[in-house]
Amino acid sequence: MDTVLQVDSVLTRFGRNTVHDGVSFRVRRGEVVALIGGSGTGKSVLLKEMIGLLRPTAGRIALLGQDVWSATEAQLNALRRRFGMLFQDGALFSSLSVAENIAVPFREHTEVSEETLAPLVGFKLSLVGLAPDTGSKTPAQLSGGMRKRVALARALALEPEVLFLDEPTSGLDPIGARAFDSLIRALADSLGLTVFIVTHDLDTLLSIIDRTIALAGGKVIADGPVAEVARSADPWLQSYFAARAPHTLRTA
Repeated sequence: MDTVLQVDSVLTRFGRNTVHDGVSFRVRRGEVVALIGGSGTGKSVLLKEMIGLLRPTAGRIALLGQDVWSATEAQLNALRRRFGMLFQDGALFSSLSVAENIAVPFREHTEVSEETLAPLVGFKLSLVGLAPDTGSKTPAQLSGGMRKRVALARALALEPEVLFLDEPTSGLDPIGARAFDSLIRALADSLGLTVFIVTHDLDTLLSIIDRTIALAGGKVIADGPVAEVARSADPWLQSYFAARAPHTLRTA
């Protein structure tokens, strides 16, 4: 499997505060990877650095073969067509309908006609398990779980190779969270997606994740299958996994 994401010796400082101090790892095509860590370890910061929203102090990040922080604006725009991003709150436009939200990437990055756009939006809605009439509603008319699915449909609009998710189950009830997890895994398997999830949700790790990367003290303290990371002697990881018996951990 080829490498689709390469993070090399990333250093991130905000004033005197060092958030990342030499973070390095690789993500291979087709993997479903989770990034975990305690509060303040810079998980979401690192995610923003990967997709070109925040520049690290030093180090290198390459996504789909493109060095993110030496890319031209044209190269970044081309790269943005090849990955999808689901932010923690969904980041839907409240003034637009669901269908108009999903249409945004098509209008920004393609020349798809209006006649073609409607069925495309309908297909994306069905892909995430939403009825066609959802398209006429506004985000305010939807439940939290439905808004997440709409945001996911928008992230998948341009058929990305890589999907990034920031705390995707945050704010969902346990049933909704597990349903969303199952949807992510099904989409990853059926579409051949590489998925990178920032999460604190232990149940997500135990149910759908192939590999876990753990951050602490500005560094990667563990990297491997969930069961392997759970055996780490690190005190934070021991506490994090204490709620689950080893036989429940995903090993593949």
